[in-house]
Amino acid sequence: MKRKSFEKIIGYGFKNAALLDNALIHSSFVNENKANPKNHNERLEFLGDAVLELVASDYIFNNFPELSEGEMTKLRAGVVCEPSLADCARKIRLGDFIKLGKGEVANGGGQRDSVLSDAYEAVIGAIYLDGGYNSARDFILSALKEDIHSQKGLRWIADCKTHLQEQLQKYSQSPIEYYVIKEEGPEHEKIFYVELAHEGKIMAQGNGRNKKEAEQSAARIAIEKYKLY
Repeated sequence: MKRKSFEKIIGYGFKNAALLDNALIHSSFVNENKANPKNHNERLEFLGDAVLELVASDYIFNNFPELSEGEMTKLRAGVVCEPSLADCARKIRLGDFIKLGKGEVANGGGQRDSVLSDAYEAVIGAIYLDGGYNSARDFILSALKEDIHSQKGLRWIADCKTHLQEQLQKYSQSPIEYYVIKEEGPEHEKIFYVELAHEGKIMAQGNGRNKKEAEQSAARIAIEKYKLY
């Protein structure tokens, strides 16, 4: 059974299986199947986002007393951002379990950062409702604790575009160029795909819910790819 397989992967068994089922339903599936318009994971995503922020804030506050408020905010932003959460989702194969509409499947929605990160937050919300704060905290930190520590010294993480520009200017005065190469999805859920180029070379591609987010995503990928820390 798919639900049991997923519970085994994440190391948490739901007492109320309906919560997990709900967390794994994307709005596109509901729309195509004319189901209850509220029977998708967006409400759980809302709750999970809040729990995630609290857990990350609490852990950073208690484990890094030397950081200022601004530094803690930047560290948290880097850890709970869409690309980071999408990576966490891929590690637990979340894309294999999300129920998507046929159109979303055709567009590769099961591997898109926005879909994965939203579903990941929905799973957090479901665990919180099912098992309480401590269960949600354990799930979150099992994936993010290492990331928090590794990113602690990466002050660039909140503004990847600026950091990338500063690093490349050490070697070249050529501008960094960002190009929107495609857009997908309906107007209210549009995803932008951006290509980042420097000196005629394509360095990375990123995506996001708007051009700014997609550019930041591409810059972050370029920084990590070329180790421009």
